[in-house]
Amino acid sequence: MRELDSYLNDHLAGSVGALELVDHWSELYDGRPLAKFLSALRKDIKADQKTLRELMRALGTKESSVRPAGAWVAEKLSRARFAVASDDAGGLGLVLALETMVMGITGKKLLWRALAASDLPRKANIDFVEMQQRAEEQIARVELERIRAARDALSGDRAR
Repeated sequence: MRELDSYLNDHLAGSVGALELVDHWSELYDGRPLAKFLSALRKDIKADQKTLRELMRALGTKESSVRPAGAWVAEKLSRARFAVASDDAGGLGLVLALETMVMGITGKKLLWRALAASDLPRKANIDFVEMQQRAEEQIARVELERIRAARDALSGDRAR
């Protein structure tokens, strides 16, 4: 069970980093269409984070205080990479940030898939298949924005 506790805490930390990343880019794109998209994505991440916390409580898994703090710091450090790529509106930094989001959501999807394959659905009363489908929908939505951002950044159209 210790490995499961660690696994769940890793994903909880990932959600903390994801929220920080979304908040940062929401501020940069405030008042633009992307901010509305990011706001909706933030709500999805928060809802999934709540489900993960409910699972952890149901299993008696204690939340790590260190891992979320580490994720917070890592997100702050990642901003330097995005800034080098240009975190100006329409810059390549947005493409990298959206790619990071896709990778994180893919990890979340794989978490739900792994949990669905276990005996936890009976214990936790959570529909892990539905959670996996939610993650797939999130990936599709972020990927649409990533392709738009890539097109804008690589063609020089910085109007977004």
